[in-house]
Amino acid sequence: MTNVPASGAKADTRIPATVVTGFLGSGKTTLINRILSEQHGKKLAVIVNEFGEISIDGQLVVHDDQAQLVEFNNGCLCCTVRGDLIETLDRLQQRAGTLDGILIETTGLADPAPVASTFFVADEVKEGIRLDAFVTVVDAVNLEANLSQSNEAIEQVAFSDIILINKIDLTSPAQVQAIESRIRKLNPLATLHRTTNADIDIAKVVDVGAFDLVQKLEVDPEFLSDHEHEHDAAVGSFVLQEDRPIDINRFALWMNDIARARGEDLYRTKGIFYAQGFEERVVFQSVRMLTTMHPDRVWNEGERRQSQFVVIGKNLNRDEFAAGFARCVFGAARVG
Repeated sequence: MTNVPASGAKADTRIPATVVTGFLGSGKTTLINRILSEQHGKKLAVIVNEFGEISIDGQLVVHDDQAQLVEFNNGCLCCTVRGDLIETLDRLQQRAGTLDGILIETTGLADPAPVASTFFVADEVKEGIRLDAFVTVVDAVNLEANLSQSNEAIEQVAFSDIILINKIDLTSPAQVQAIESRIRKLNPLATLHRTTNADIDIAKVVDVGAFDLVQKLEVDPEFLSDHEHEHDAAVGSFVLQEDRPIDINRFALWMNDIARARGEDLYRTKGIFYAQGFEERVVFQSVRMLTTMHPDRVWNEGERRQSQFVVIGKNLNRDEFAAGFARCVFGAARVG
C-alpha cells in the first residue's frame, strides 16, 4: 500500500516513522545501515534502542551529514524508556519540512504494540509524526528456535506490516518455503521479502504507508490500551570492558567452547575489540551458534582503545564470563 492521497484528499505532511523490529541478531542494524548508505537524498533521523548498558549497534550505525542518531540504552522502548521516545519524537517533529523520515530500531526483546500505540495516544507525537510501517527482520536460520523460546519473537512477526526473511543465503529453498508458511500462520497479511544481509530497496520499507490502525484494532482491540510489557526475568544482559589488547584467536576459541556448552541460552553477543596486532577495531557478533568477526575502521587518533563486549541470554553468570574474557587478554596466563 502506498501513501498516495485519494483525489481531493489533503496530503498527510506529517513525518513518516518506520519502526524496525526483529529478535536478537536478526539483522536490524544491517538494514538501518543499508538504508543510510543508499544514495536516496533523504534526511533521516535514527533512533537506536539497546537492551544492554552500552550501545554497540549505535557505534556501528553509519554516520553522515544526512542522518541524526539518537541512542537509548539499558531499557526497552516498549516499557522503561518509552517516555524518552515520546520526548525525542516531540523534538524531531519540530523539524517537519526538513526531515524526510524517522527510523526507529527497537531492541530485539521489544513488544511492538506499546511502541506503536505511542504514535496514537501521545498527543505531542501524533500531530506531527505518522507511523508508516512496522518492518520486522527475521533470522531464517534461528526463526523456529526464537519463536519457540520467546513471546516477543512471536509478537514481532504477528504485528508486522513488512517482514524481511533475512539470511536466506544460509538456508535451502525448501527451508525458506517452510519459514514463509510458518510466518503466514502468525501473520497472513504482511508483505514478505527474502533478503541476504538485509539488502532491499529503500522504497519497499520506507514511506510506504503500510501501517493500518483499523486492521491492528481488529486483531487486537486492546492495542491502544496502556499496558505494561514484562520481560522474562531470566533473560538479561551485561557488558564486559577491557583496556588491554585482546588475543582474538584465544577469544574465538573461548567463544566456540561457550557456544557448544550454552548455545541454547546464549541468545546474542556483540562487541568492538581492541585486538592485538590490528590497527582497526575488530567487530564480533554471534547469534546462538553462528558467529562473525571482521576488522572495521582504523582507530581514530586520540580515540580510547578499549574492548566492549555485550552478552545477552538466559540464566547467564556474569562472573564466569568475566573470568573467561580476562583470560583472552593478550599475554594472560592460561587456566585449565
